[in-house]
Amino acid sequence: MKSLTSLQLFLLLSTTVFNLFSSTAAIGVNYGMVADNLPSPTEVANFIKTKTIFDSVKIFDTNPNVLRAFANTGITMTVTIPNGEIPNLANEGVASAWVNANIQPFHPQTKIKYISIGNEVVLLNNPAHINGLVPAMTALTEALRKAGPQFQDIKVTSAHALNMFQGLTVPSLARFRFDLAETFFKPVLQFHQQNKSPFMINPYPYFELNVMSNNIDYAVFRKTPGVFDPASKKTYSNALDSLLDKTYTAMSALGFGDVDIVIGETGWPSLGDPGNKAAGMDNAASYNGHLIRKIVSGVGTPLMPNRKFETYIFALFNENQKPGPLAEKNWGLFQPDFSPVYTSGALRDGPQPNLSNPGFDVEVKPGQPLPKPVQPADNAKKFCVPKPEATDAQLQNNLDYACGQGIDCRPIQAGGACVEPATVRSRAAFAMNSYFKSKLGVDSACDFSGTGQLTTVDP
Repeated sequence: MKSLTSLQLFLLLSTTVFNLFSSTAAIGVNYGMVADNLPSPTEVANFIKTKTIFDSVKIFDTNPNVLRAFANTGITMTVTIPNGEIPNLANEGVASAWVNANIQPFHPQTKIKYISIGNEVVLLNNPAHINGLVPAMTALTEALRKAGPQFQDIKVTSAHALNMFQGLTVPSLARFRFDLAETFFKPVLQFHQQNKSPFMINPYPYFELNVMSNNIDYAVFRKTPGVFDPASKKTYSNALDSLLDKTYTAMSALGFGDVDIVIGETGWPSLGDPGNKAAGMDNAASYNGHLIRKIVSGVGTPLMPNRKFETYIFALFNENQKPGPLAEKNWGLFQPDFSPVYTSGALRDGPQPNLSNPGFDVEVKPGQPLPKPVQPADNAKKFCVPKPEATDAQLQNNLDYACGQGIDCRPIQAGGACVEPATVRSRAAFAMNSYFKSKLGVDSACDFSGTGQLTTVDP
């Protein structure tokens, strides 16, 4: 009888530990496929299920081979509809046809959890995509409802880049852009509130370095004095918490603080071009190692304590065909042969990163102001322009890439101050130079696959 009681106690403790772990926020990974050397989707699905901590996967399309590979694995999936399809999806017939072609053949064998309509539409600033997003989300939700009860657990959302705030301000005073707060973000959040779907964001401290005095330690969760918010009297130990609280404050200001927040993308590159001091294995290991630890712990943020955030790390693999700087090819946790790029803690039974700083505590120094952007003096008079021999096709790629990285490209769009001359070369010069300046004038940020060059002549 005594032995049986001990066994029962062991089982009870084991069940308690399991329940504690399973109640933590879901942690997933973005599975990009812009590469020519990746393993098959079936191999990937088996690897994620048997070797990693991930219980969810996000893809950037509705690739049927991928969806079939994850059938009956128990792993939940987020699929993405390209931005270009947004205007047509507002039509209920089109939305129903899309569900019939892309969701019905796979769900529920493949557990599709979210459909993300478009990606970072505000950042890319196409009016048709911005204006069409809520009608498309509404039509798609109705199409899922009509498709049958087994499809009504799928939630519709859209991932947003964090160029959506008005100016640079402390987290507790953040607001959505004045030109979009009432006309775009309020209807989006109303949709999420009514349909109990999450507001998905892509917070990347790596791309925010230029507004935090290039404070890499603060960005990757290392021990720092922190940043004090005088309005809330909170001190931030890391940049991710600040970005999350900015989002929450802006949502709350519109009356939607109760809408769930999902982190659709976040991560750090492990390799960059010469001169890029931010991209590197040590920084990537620190960021993603602390990130995993933070999300699993459910510690929350200063303004959202103990709040759990479903999170998708970017990315599963290094992708050798991605355009742009070298860093763009090196966001992966794993190489295509499944070997870890560095120790992140993503392997279920693998080594854990040596994180001397848990990332949640902070040396509090009340009154410390937010850092201000600093432009290095030696690069202040450098400009990035296209090389004379660069083709229009190459420059269009540069233009699309730079505008997709958080650069404000409105001045070169219709009605903008820099729209003339309306040539690809002129518009690319503006975008390339803006991107270069956003990276604090690091020479490698003007490479653009060999099509950019530095000059001291203001273009």
